[in-house]
Amino acid sequence: MKMLLRNTGTMLHFRKNCCNMFTILKRLSSLSNEPPDLSQKPVPFVHGNFQENSKTIQGAREEIDHVCQILESGPWGPTLECALSVLEGRTQPNLVIGVLRRLKDVNLAINYFRWAERKIDQAHCPEAYNSLLMVMARSKNFDHLEQVLAEMSIAGFGPSNSMCIELVVSCVRSQKLREAFYIIQTMRKFKFRPAFSAYTTLIGALSVFQESDLMLKLFHQMQELGYELSVHLFTTLIRVFAKEGRVDAALSLLDEMKSNSFNADIVLYNVCIDCFGKVGKVDMAWKFFHEMKAHGLMPDDVTYTSMIGVLCNANRLDEAVEIFEQMEQKRNVPCAYAYNTMIMGYGSAGKFDEAYSLLERQKAKGCIPSVISYNCILTCLGKKGKVEEALRIFEGMKIDAAPNLATYNILIEILCKAGNVEDALRVRDAMKENGLYPNVMTINIMVDRLCKAKKLDEACSLFENMDHKVCSPDEITFCSLIDGLGRHGRVDDAYRLYEKMLDFDKVPNAVVYTSLIKNFFSCGRKEDGHKIYKEMLRRGCSPDLMLLNVYMDCVFKAGETEKGRALFAEIKERGLVPDARSYSILINGLVKAGFAHETYELFYAMKEQGCVLDTCAYNAVIDGFCKSGKVNKAYQLLEEMNTMGHQPTVVTYGSVIDGLAKIDRLDEAYMLFEEAKSKGIKLNVIIYSSLIDGFGKVGRIDEAYLILEELRQKGLTPNVYTWNCLIDALIKADEINEAFICFQSMNESKCTPNHVTYSILINGLCSVRKFSKAFVFWQEMQKKGLKPSAITYITMISGLAKAGNIAAAHELFERFKAGGGVPDAAVYNALIEGLSYTNRAVDAYSLFEETRRKGLNIHTKTCVVLLDALHKAERLEQAAIVGAVLRETAKSQHASKYW
Repeated sequence: MKMLLRNTGTMLHFRKNCCNMFTILKRLSSLSNEPPDLSQKPVPFVHGNFQENSKTIQGAREEIDHVCQILESGPWGPTLECALSVLEGRTQPNLVIGVLRRLKDVNLAINYFRWAERKIDQAHCPEAYNSLLMVMARSKNFDHLEQVLAEMSIAGFGPSNSMCIELVVSCVRSQKLREAFYIIQTMRKFKFRPAFSAYTTLIGALSVFQESDLMLKLFHQMQELGYELSVHLFTTLIRVFAKEGRVDAALSLLDEMKSNSFNADIVLYNVCIDCFGKVGKVDMAWKFFHEMKAHGLMPDDVTYTSMIGVLCNANRLDEAVEIFEQMEQKRNVPCAYAYNTMIMGYGSAGKFDEAYSLLERQKAKGCIPSVISYNCILTCLGKKGKVEEALRIFEGMKIDAAPNLATYNILIEILCKAGNVEDALRVRDAMKENGLYPNVMTINIMVDRLCKAKKLDEACSLFENMDHKVCSPDEITFCSLIDGLGRHGRVDDAYRLYEKMLDFDKVPNAVVYTSLIKNFFSCGRKEDGHKIYKEMLRRGCSPDLMLLNVYMDCVFKAGETEKGRALFAEIKERGLVPDARSYSILINGLVKAGFAHETYELFYAMKEQGCVLDTCAYNAVIDGFCKSGKVNKAYQLLEEMNTMGHQPTVVTYGSVIDGLAKIDRLDEAYMLFEEAKSKGIKLNVIIYSSLIDGFGKVGRIDEAYLILEELRQKGLTPNVYTWNCLIDALIKADEINEAFICFQSMNESKCTPNHVTYSILINGLCSVRKFSKAFVFWQEMQKKGLKPSAITYITMISGLAKAGNIAAAHELFERFKAGGGVPDAAVYNALIEGLSYTNRAVDAYSLFEETRRKGLNIHTKTCVVLLDALHKAERLEQAAIVGAVLRETAKSQHASKYW
């Protein structure tokens, strides 16, 4: 760059000299292992100078060889520069160009280029710069591209059209399309005009990978540069946008094409019919079909076949038949593609008699059905589970067409799917007898189906016995088996297979890592799941949105809330856009972790992003609103679901009914309950339990019983939560005896009580001062290995103390503290009083001091009872302290009354 700025005055003179050398340079181009440019006019050699010219070319070749040997002798540095400097005349432009065309290392080329520039003390000619760009194209290394193009821009020339095309094509061949896009954008940055073919080549390559936005940007640049567009180019863009379902963008391009006075040809109409139809826009496909006829274009075989396929896929079979018959009337020879499509349509609709009839009709017209026709029928029979009929067709087809590899694969899949593994193996053997050998697709089908049928040993055996000379496992084989093993708990075997996959030089993709992460977490081995994710990143595999969603779901379910939040943030950091599932997982995870109040903010973030909610997302948001107390908002979303065409599920109704029941809006909850039943939704035990709990808490016991009765009539079995809700309601309504009858019914129905059940009963019995009976339940609870809650401990300790069973109460008290429990003031007061009543004044006073140290409130009655016990035990000093506390307590109570 500096050299160019320093020598701008000499640039024109240098370019003039370069023009004089043009003919020699063209001759020298043959020395660089590049094909000669045949487009140039040959330079004539007169007979007398032929020998001299040959010597000149030979000498130039030797000079280039000599320089290249020096450059390749070691790393660039002072030693290498010295070796170059001793050679006289080694910086002539033609020599520099010849050397650059030989080099493959772009860094070495750049160093030599700069060295030569310094030696001649002037900028290089366009041909030298283009030669340097050629090295970049060959090595796919564009680190210095922007700098080189900037120098060329200042020098007043740009890359040649052929070089521009070569740069783009080299990237396209190695599928580095982003780099190709970068090259064109860098050229535009310096106001260069990339070649027309460079644009069209890259647009065509991007269309394969559905990169519609990049394609459109290139297309608009072509328009800005004034390039003449074609119907073919419009067709390429419209096809991609239509396939992606971006109908508005596709139609906009179509309108733009028409406004530019281009007439749509039959290829464009066929593309529109096929692509719009495949994304569900059947009426639009019909419109194009009629429009082309209105413009004088007669539908061809592709048009009819595409339209028939679109209608069949949309279950509009009658219209497909009508189009097929129209086509048949205009043809003498049947169109095999149309017949196959129609046969597939009949088969997909389960109308196999019509499909067989069409086969016979094809034969009657002198066209023997191909193996493809039979493969279509077999595929449809497999989807409908008609195994016996598929076997019959397979045997019968041999009269018309010999089964091919695809036929056997279809049949093997049908048999494996039906669980007939032995029959599938026999078909595989028959396949070999007929000279066809199972390919990797055959193995993949069998491995996948065996894994899904939980026949993992057979799948592993099939994998191990593969003849690698004939058929080697591919990434799909490994992925299917790794996932199958992991899903059924054999995660160590899955990981060993993953290591074998690496040994086979197969590159695991995001699907493999997703399976490993999910299955390790499912087995409770979250640390191993985290390690897999780190290993994936270390190996250079970028996670996709599905992997991050699955990983986030796993960590939330493992209780790692902050890690889950971090993964959601990572989705955005990686340039991915969170979808409805991402938000659903985040909301569900936060709700279960006690952060339901964040649902509102996340819901509006979804809306602002333009995220389209599916049923799962609606359920997550509704549940979050209900658990955060925003039941009205949840109710609105339930209505919105219906409006948007999403049918509420049992989960949806369950969340809203539970939310309404918890805030005592029971009549609304019951109306929603009836609405769900009227829609044919099968309600589960959870919903019935929510209503039982709601009615029970407000004392509407009879209605709670009616709900329980209906639950049983529906064939459902009350679970432990259902019984706990009813028992708790009865105890709170002082129906202790009825609660015990319920408890007995619970045991009789073989529903095992849990620690909550016992806690409810113990608390209820203590509340009516039936401490001895409560202690019996306490002991029963201990025998069953159930761990009491802190509230149950406190209730039981207080109850035993009040009942005079001080020894048991004190033992329980010490055990509670040893287990990390924190007794409250009620426990301390009850124990102090109990110890005082049983003449254990010293122990009572010790607890009194502990209560004061903890800052807990000591009741007046407790002080009086303890004071009396201390006097009886002649502990006057301690009695004085208790008396002082009693006086302070009395004063504070008096002051509080006054205020």
